[in-house]
Amino acid sequence: MQKKGLETTKCRLAAVSLNQWAMDFEGNKKRIIESIEQAKELGCTYRLGPELDITGYSCEDHFLELDTVNHSWEVVADILEKDYTQNIICELGMPVQHKGALYNCRIILFNKKVVLVRPKMFMAENGNYRESRFFTPWAKTAMEELSLPQCIQRVTGQKNCPIGVAIIQTNDTEIGVEICEELWTPKSPHIDLCLDGCEIITNASGSYFELFKVFLRMDLLKSASGKSGCCYLYTNQLGVDGQRTYFDGGSMIAVNGNLIAYGERFAPKDVDVVTAVIDLEEIRERKLSSKSRSNQSSVITNLYTRIKLDFNLCQWEGPVSERVSDEVYKQSKAEEIAYSTAAYLWQYIKRSGASGFFLPLSGGADSAASALIVYTMSCLVYDHIKNEEDDGSNLEALRRIFRKKDPNWSYPTSPEEITSRILYTGYLGSENSSKATKERAAMLSKQIGSTHFEISISDIYKSFNNAVHGVFKQPARFAVHGGSLNEDLALQNLQARTRMVMSYFLAQLIPGEYQLPSYVLVLGSANLDESLVGYFTKYDCSSADINPIGGISKTDLKEFLVWGEKHLKLTALGEILNAPPTAELRPLDESTGTFTQTDEADIGMTYKELSIFGRLRKVMKAGPVSMFRKLSNDWKEKGLKEIASQIKLFFKKNSINRHKMTTLTPAVHCEGYSVDDNRFDLRPFLYNNNWTYQFKKLDEIVAQTLEVESLLKENLKLDKKESSHVSILKLKPEDKEKEKEHHPVDGFSDIQEVRNHVNT
Repeated sequence: MQKKGLETTKCRLAAVSLNQWAMDFEGNKKRIIESIEQAKELGCTYRLGPELDITGYSCEDHFLELDTVNHSWEVVADILEKDYTQNIICELGMPVQHKGALYNCRIILFNKKVVLVRPKMFMAENGNYRESRFFTPWAKTAMEELSLPQCIQRVTGQKNCPIGVAIIQTNDTEIGVEICEELWTPKSPHIDLCLDGCEIITNASGSYFELFKVFLRMDLLKSASGKSGCCYLYTNQLGVDGQRTYFDGGSMIAVNGNLIAYGERFAPKDVDVVTAVIDLEEIRERKLSSKSRSNQSSVITNLYTRIKLDFNLCQWEGPVSERVSDEVYKQSKAEEIAYSTAAYLWQYIKRSGASGFFLPLSGGADSAASALIVYTMSCLVYDHIKNEEDDGSNLEALRRIFRKKDPNWSYPTSPEEITSRILYTGYLGSENSSKATKERAAMLSKQIGSTHFEISISDIYKSFNNAVHGVFKQPARFAVHGGSLNEDLALQNLQARTRMVMSYFLAQLIPGEYQLPSYVLVLGSANLDESLVGYFTKYDCSSADINPIGGISKTDLKEFLVWGEKHLKLTALGEILNAPPTAELRPLDESTGTFTQTDEADIGMTYKELSIFGRLRKVMKAGPVSMFRKLSNDWKEKGLKEIASQIKLFFKKNSINRHKMTTLTPAVHCEGYSVDDNRFDLRPFLYNNNWTYQFKKLDEIVAQTLEVESLLKENLKLDKKESSHVSILKLKPEDKEKEKEHHPVDGFSDIQEVRNHVNT
């Protein structure tokens, strides 16, 4: 029995973001316990953790192993054995097996007991989510009894506990539980839960980062709490838990449609506890003010079973949390790119045990962007330590890297010092590389502080070419030297692949040369748009351990570089931005010593066009025909034949090079049209790249539209008073008997109406 104190309608609640790691039961338990202790110290009576926080979200097929379920219950038993859950309701997440089916569940703990197991009703299946591969959705309306394992029975004395969708009823309020995807569905459970009496809704989420996705979450949160009249407690996973995705944290609490508390995003920390003080009277006043809500609630009669707890959630005396600005997460696209990818790389360094990165730095925009991400990472970590926000883990990771060479090192003096020990860059030039790119690479390296060196690969790739002399009539030649297109491409690819081999060779030598405690990872620098059409050499420098820019479009990368130049004062980025993108794989112009190829000319499309094609293909689910129908309206400045030709080129290049997607380096997921073949963009890699039926249909639509447009133009030239379908069309004598028939130009006043009609 809880001791009675002053009567109050105020309570303090905690939404917790945790940097959990798939299958790291010991570490995950430690972070869970730390968050509970912090919440209790702050006077909270409810602690909400992220989805599947016991196992980590990204266990994938490990969820199907019985060990994973058993170890999860063992963690729960360890937590219940101590006083962690005394006088605080705690929500944890784990897989639970019931009657042979596996469910994604919330485990509600209170006073050393398991009071409810709440299974997830709606699985997340879009994008990178594949939850139904592992879990079964809970579709039952009735509550059932779950048999608890012996490790729980031994600690709590319970043999069973309720499982199902229920309402937690304390002495002073009622609480409903949602899980992640359930907030995103059209008919979310919180609607009926609130109509049936809930004043607080919790949502444990595993929502990975995409550009500006946080605002979708915030809108859903505000809408749910505003329409239903409730406090909505939302928490999200934080960090890298073993996959390509990054969880950006950002736990939030909203009351009656207003945001009142929010957590950090991209923070290099393990535990982030967000709290808010709410007054239940404000929620009750809101419910009373909505007559339509009251009418709907009046027909609900105990829709859900109550799990009764003899506990007062409201124990707080003091002011309630005030509304905060909706712009708390307002950042530019460049900032979202910078902090998400930087935070991902830092977590990767810490968890992999690596000592740093090697990056082939070409002097171009893509490798400069990868370098800028590492430098941003150094700034993020340095500022976190300097501002005394570090939990100790970041400084510990730096000391592990620094102290082998300098045992007395204790504290970073600048971001550049961190970069000097973590990032190693190499300009791997050939006779086809220009002086300008070499100088730009050196300048950027100097400004960010990376350890930089220059190596020529000319002799290496030439030795490969000379080796075929005894097999073929003569070594391969570039086209400008009389060689064929195949020879030209082979020599370009040979240089690119030589750089990849050299990169890994250097990466293995660096730890010994620079006295590092462990290995370094090779960073890639292939952007998303080039991957769409396969504009890279298979197994060149796009092949690496991690590609920080693989999920980012070229146009967004340019914006990111502009941000780096302005906010981080890196003037070298300005020179890189002003230079046309080029692979520098063909011979330089002999008279000027400058490059003779550009990326956009080689691709046959601009990077802006590639971004549009990519979004239409993946996000809008458009094939060649539907893509044409969309773009013929949007690209009014282009002719229809030109639009169709560009679409054909895109699909042809995408399908021819689709096999390259199967070997792409894992990239940080940022964009909604990622080409990650591993799990996000699942398509064949052997196509009929002529797209025979689709392109034929496209040609028919173009011809039909142009014919009607031509007739309409002729119509518009004539005087309106004299116009008729007979005179407009200038029918031949043999067609006059058809003059009363409806003609394609009927009802159209301009060419745009024709395009709209054909496209529908």
